[in-house]
Amino acid sequence: MQMKLKWGAAAALTLVAGLSAAQDTQVVRIGHVAPTSGAQAHYGKDNENGVRMAIEDLNAQNVVINGKKIRFEIVAEDDAADPKQGTAAAQKLCDSKVAGVVGHLNSGTTIPASKVYNDCGIPHVTGAATNPNLTKPGYKTTFRIIANDLALGSGLAVHASDKLKIKKVAIIDDRTAYGQGVAEVFKKTALSKGIQVVDEQFTTDKATDFMSILTAIKAKAPDAVFFGGMDPQAGPMLRQMEQLGMANVKYFGGDGICTAEIAKLAAGAKTLGNVICAEGGASLAKMPGGDAWKKRYDTKYPNQFQVYSPYTYDATFVLVDAMKRAKSWDPKVYTPELAKTNFKGVTGNIAFESSGELKNAAITLYNYKDGKKTPL
Repeated sequence: MQMKLKWGAAAALTLVAGLSAAQDTQVVRIGHVAPTSGAQAHYGKDNENGVRMAIEDLNAQNVVINGKKIRFEIVAEDDAADPKQGTAAAQKLCDSKVAGVVGHLNSGTTIPASKVYNDCGIPHVTGAATNPNLTKPGYKTTFRIIANDLALGSGLAVHASDKLKIKKVAIIDDRTAYGQGVAEVFKKTALSKGIQVVDEQFTTDKATDFMSILTAIKAKAPDAVFFGGMDPQAGPMLRQMEQLGMANVKYFGGDGICTAEIAKLAAGAKTLGNVICAEGGASLAKMPGGDAWKKRYDTKYPNQFQVYSPYTYDATFVLVDAMKRAKSWDPKVYTPELAKTNFKGVTGNIAFESSGELKNAAITLYNYKDGKKTPL
């Protein structure tokens, strides 16, 4: 009888200790938004994986903020790369009172969503949306940890002129905020470098048949084509350029086409070897800890890496770093600390201009050798 009582008391003490530990743990939820359905789902899943990996790593660190042990959770939303769905997802995260948001992927969804976050006072950090207009309204809740299109578009045009001696270029864009924005910057810089723009065409971010616009472009005999858009269009376009005998035409694009997936979407087209694309930041091999990080990522998410997951990983840490410094996970309290960020991440050192843009943003140009994305 006495033995039973002792065991009962021990069990009760364990239960009380367990409840006490649970009560001392504060759940802090971080939102993530990207297209996880539709033609751009491979980007969205890669972005989400970066946030999930960061949250797992943060929870392993047993983070304590203001005396409370914190357990981080992701609240993941799908915006299907659609601006209306993007603002609806942003409002949903506001209503569920997440502490901060990583996202979105596309400039066309991030720009309208940024107003929603500003209005509800929740900070968001994008590691993917590159249109310069994102930071123009001056919202104190908007931050970007990747180079914008001013750097990407102009860097590509300078390379086309100075290194490849391109004289004539045709420009195509997909009419999205991202595609039009990066194409416009490329055009402006190309013209300033004396490159002749012989044709301008546009398509959509849903199209897969480009034969008529490519036939019109071929008649103008450009040395290169610049495409402002994403890889679900760039892949088929490269195949169709080969079919039309445009095998010697260089093909430029921003980070939207600078993926592993484009090699699959081009389906063996030789024109893949003509691609030169730009990405914000250093190549993974030159990122501090990039190679080690990528090995861990590939173990967790085999064959899912695209472009932006190192940035969404860092974006998650940047939010938490500001919470730690503010001793609070309340957005009203810690958002001002985000502006003072000086964080050594996987992608590099992260600090912000007063606009929320990344300070000293680098870019890297890539081509495709034997179907593999290779830094130039």
